[in-house]
Amino acid sequence: MQFGRTYEEFEVGAVYKHWPGKTVTEYDDHLFCLLTMNHHPLHMDVNYAEKTTDFGKNVVVGNYIYSLLLGMSVPDVSGKAIANLEIESLRHVAPTFHGDTLYGETTVLDKTPSKSKSDRGIVYVETKGYKQDGTLVCVFRRKVMVPTAEYIEARGGEQPGRPELVERPKGGK
Repeated sequence: MQFGRTYEEFEVGAVYKHWPGKTVTEYDDHLFCLLTMNHHPLHMDVNYAEKTTDFGKNVVVGNYIYSLLLGMSVPDVSGKAIANLEIESLRHVAPTFHGDTLYGETTVLDKTPSKSKSDRGIVYVETKGYKQDGTLVCVFRRKVMVPTAEYIEARGGEQPGRPELVERPKGGK
């Protein structure tokens, strides 16, 4: 399984469709709200949402949607990243409700070699999230510092911290 890309592997115009999708549950939404201390009743109070909002039901908190899409993009975009440098823009385009399934895709908009270090570069991407019916719900752009193949090799290869399996004989230590 691929986990991120080196600078050389990114191509401007490439589109990565993130898989699998994620069905958002009420539990997911409530847990995220509780962890982030977002107690807005639009997300947590069914009665409030039914009686006082245009949606008539709870709306999943937008920052969870963004976080979920960011996480979905890690294997394709930032799994090898040295740093996420900037979230340039974040737009919530349509609501997501409990039971919706989200999918994401990321387009490489640009890439620039680092001016100060030759073993890395900056990749500029746009990620879009959409529901099971194709409705666009979230769009964000970010800049990610990624290593070159030289950087990876100089640090021991793809997974330098991963231990090797040592099989011991039965009854041995």
